[in-house]
Amino acid sequence: MKFRIRRLRLKNWKNFTEVDIPIEDRVFLVGPNASGKSNFLDVLRFLRDLVSPGGGFEHAVNLRGGISVIRSLAARRDPAVEIDISLAADRDEWQYLIAFSSEKNRKAPVIEKEYVRRNQEILLDRPDEHDKNDPLRLTQTALEQINVNRPFRELADFFGSIRYLHLVPQLIREPNRFALAYDDPYGSDFLYQIAKTPERTRARRFALILSALRAVIPQLKEIELRRDERGNPHLDGKFEHWRPNGAWQNETCLSDGTIRLIGLLWIAMEKGGPLLLEEPEASLHPAIVRVLPQTFARILRQSGRQVFVSTHSPDLLQDEGISPREVLLLNPSKEGTRVTPTNQDNLIRAVLEGGLSLADIVISASGPDHPEQLHLFQSS
Repeated sequence: MKFRIRRLRLKNWKNFTEVDIPIEDRVFLVGPNASGKSNFLDVLRFLRDLVSPGGGFEHAVNLRGGISVIRSLAARRDPAVEIDISLAADRDEWQYLIAFSSEKNRKAPVIEKEYVRRNQEILLDRPDEHDKNDPLRLTQTALEQINVNRPFRELADFFGSIRYLHLVPQLIREPNRFALAYDDPYGSDFLYQIAKTPERTRARRFALILSALRAVIPQLKEIELRRDERGNPHLDGKFEHWRPNGAWQNETCLSDGTIRLIGLLWIAMEKGGPLLLEEPEASLHPAIVRVLPQTFARILRQSGRQVFVSTHSPDLLQDEGISPREVLLLNPSKEGTRVTPTNQDNLIRAVLEGGLSLADIVISASGPDHPEQLHLFQSS
């Protein structure tokens, strides 16, 4: 069953006091620093953490610093945080809602409401009589309990398939300097994930990555995974050189941009649920950044995944194939960040009709008001 996120409603989640927006298969999040792009993506990461092995509701809340950190600073009367997500799967329409807050005189999180609907059938509506008789049950979601979630386990599996990626090349180059984390979105175990891939699959993916990389790194002739004497995996690349047989270099010698591009292409070939990418343009040449949207479009065609991308890059948004429906503009204010699909912004629509590009309009609209004042900074 292929799920698609079709609508997202938020209340009191971090930067956002009220959000209610449609979701396309590709989503580009654009806004100034501290507007909430990462926090928007973190909603989907939170749903993943609810059902991940070793995760669960309390873990997901504590991982983010507790209710007081999650709850929007702009929230006033209503103390509850609420996530309401609508999905499509085949011909079915699904809805999952969770609302939670902290118990009185305690910091422990507690579920105020949990709801699952498929079409017109309500599969879960909490709190129920069992919860009222045993309030401790409200410290766990039904979603995370395999003895309860059977009627909607496909939904739990979908949330568990969400993947967030923000590779930090230094973690890949020097994993021994940092704690190795399982399924680390920042890349400390990225080479180990490659090593676990069946050899034939790995060779096929490397061949596809190499064919793509040759267009931007023509000196690169081969890619392979090698283990050292201690069994640690290394990413080796063979570069054309004055020597007849070329020269091999591992990840310690590869540039940040090369490592990040290999990571993006590798993850793009994986199957799974929504792919969340944080500023994929980092360390990449603008010419490469401009073709990333086409790469994301191919991901959709080949794997069926949705792709969510946060970005500050006008080059990434230059692609004429990007629809205004796919771009969400985040505008911070004292009452929380507003999220607007650019096709619903009358001013942006008018300017687009006037001939300006989506990139020029959106980046201009999302920029800080007075960036020139930064040069006034003086060290003491």
